[in-house]
Amino acid sequence: MSEQNITDDHKRLPHYQNLIFHHVGIPVKCGLPAESYNAQQQMKAVGYFDSPYAVEWMEFDEDCELPDIIQTQPHIAFVVDDLAAAIRGRELVLAPSSPAEGVTVAFVLEGRDLVEFLQFDKPEQEVWPHSQKFMLKCL
Repeated sequence: MSEQNITDDHKRLPHYQNLIFHHVGIPVKCGLPAESYNAQQQMKAVGYFDSPYAVEWMEFDEDCELPDIIQTQPHIAFVVDDLAAAIRGRELVLAPSSPAEGVTVAFVLEGRDLVEFLQFDKPEQEVWPHSQKFMLKCL
């Protein structure tokens, strides 16, 4: 096989990147504490920092501008190295945006699955410190 054929074959092969589990997001209608309110995102969110299980409970304002599917359907979130490559060719629900300095997120719909991809520009611990994430206290 010539070097040209090998190069052409490589260009046609799918490119893969690792998905690193980050959290599960579950929308609720009411009851989250007022101190968890984020005005920029028009929502309250709790749970992510409260346990090692990475579950985020979310309650959205009535006038929240995020797409309805994000406000009503649970999602799973993964960290990726290349956000642009992760969303390319997929059904985009929410274009890349930055909920906090040092991280960019986007949502896609893959079949029935609502998926959030996160790309960190610096270590996650600098963006959202969470020393107990994935650390189960043995009883």
